[in-house]
Amino acid sequence: MRSGQPGGEEATVPDPSRQPVIIAALRTPICRANGQLKSLRAEDLLAPVLRSLLAVSGVADADVSDVVIGNAVGGGGNLARHAALQAGLPVDVPGLTVDRQCGSGLDAIALASRLVAAGGNGVYLAGGVESISTAPLRARRNADPDGEPRFYTRATFVPPEFGDPDMGVAAENVAREFGISRERQDEFAVRSHQRAVAAKLAGTFSPEIVPLESQGTAVREDDGPRASLKAGLMARFPPAFVQGGTVTAGNSCFDADAASAVVITSLERARQLGAADGLLVLGCDTAGVDPELLGIGASVAAKRLLAGLGLEPRDVDLVEFNEAFASQALACLEALGVDPERANLDGGALALGHGYGASGAVLVTRLLSQARRLAEAAPGRESLALAMISIAGGMGTAVMFRYAPLRKA
Repeated sequence: MRSGQPGGEEATVPDPSRQPVIIAALRTPICRANGQLKSLRAEDLLAPVLRSLLAVSGVADADVSDVVIGNAVGGGGNLARHAALQAGLPVDVPGLTVDRQCGSGLDAIALASRLVAAGGNGVYLAGGVESISTAPLRARRNADPDGEPRFYTRATFVPPEFGDPDMGVAAENVAREFGISRERQDEFAVRSHQRAVAAKLAGTFSPEIVPLESQGTAVREDDGPRASLKAGLMARFPPAFVQGGTVTAGNSCFDADAASAVVITSLERARQLGAADGLLVLGCDTAGVDPELLGIGASVAAKRLLAGLGLEPRDVDLVEFNEAFASQALACLEALGVDPERANLDGGALALGHGYGASGAVLVTRLLSQARRLAEAAPGRESLALAMISIAGGMGTAVMFRYAPLRKA
């Protein structure tokens, strides 16, 4: 497996006992914050996904080596451990919570893949979760002269001399720097909704969703995609973050509650489990960029990853990129050399919502689903799949996969 670390270091995987592969991936419905899932805490979202993953993969509870979970705005306390026990895993199964903000879910999967590559034939549950609806209020102690706490809405991502812009302001910076017009942003957002609506109506999402009980109701579907969102309506949205700007509520994602996770193990162990297919992890990379242009981070990481693997953008069959804002999605895809039409075939976060720590894992769940559909249409087909996400503070993570059948002929 290529490590994707700065400087181009590579770690060769000599045998199937060290080749990481994802054999199952599931998610909850993705629902607007303070909406259908507002009564569920992060562990309540995640535990059913972990339980369902074990059921579909055939992994015994006691065979789980670790649970690695990304989370961005939770209350701490090692959420991964809490959710693992809530899911019924034995007390000797540990848990690790990862915070790389928006990239947390994808980075948790990347970390688990490196643990597999380190040896031991372990089985890991990895992914991310966010309950924005129940996230704790935050305050700094002794922030005022009188000793009273001072509440704040978000953490600082970098020292103030680096700018540390709010996400919407950073999206405007990217739009201006890379010449992404309002019209193109609106068009991209409308297409995302149209694709997500079509996928939802076709039942495309259903096999990957774990239904949840919330407020006495069974929640089985995403609630974000809007069939009514057309160009005319999009044009009426005013700038949301900068006066005279191009980034609006319509071409920005909305906050969402969600969880998503995968089963990742070695190729050797996957075959022992009888897994039919999976996403082999070919490499991963995380890059840092100017925090003022934080939205471009994913493309820098992906470029480096592709170069390290000796691949060109045209070689990649499937691309899932977190659409926090249309401006940064377009800027990243074009910087990477990927036609935006080829990305997010079933819509993205502009339509589905952005569950912060969960979003990177949702990308991987979507890729496994899409790759399986391609293989159903053309039996035996293998495909290259790329997941990438830009991250607050000026970073980006990218992971490359190869979908393939795992059972030997």
